[in-house]
Amino acid sequence: MTDKEFDLLDELYFIRSYQYLSKTLDVNDEDLKLTLEGLLKRGWINYYISPMEEIEFDIRDFEKEYRNYHYLATKAGLLAHNS
Repeated sequence: MTDKEFDLLDELYFIRSYQYLSKTLDVNDEDLKLTLEGLLKRGWINYYISPMEEIEFDIRDFEKEYRNYHYLATKAGLLAHNS
């Protein structure tokens, strides 16, 4: 796990908007997008249209809409973060 992935998972114990993550973490937009995408592919995070509506992972949707989503660590992501 990279430092960026660790820091991002550290923020995702609670559901967080992309805007929150962008302001809180010291990474540029492209790095944040790539880190989120990598964690999604590993199943370590889920993403939501709103804080209450989870959606299925579809890379095509993510590529266009990632700034509009909310993110939360999965059980697997939390275990990886704490190992």
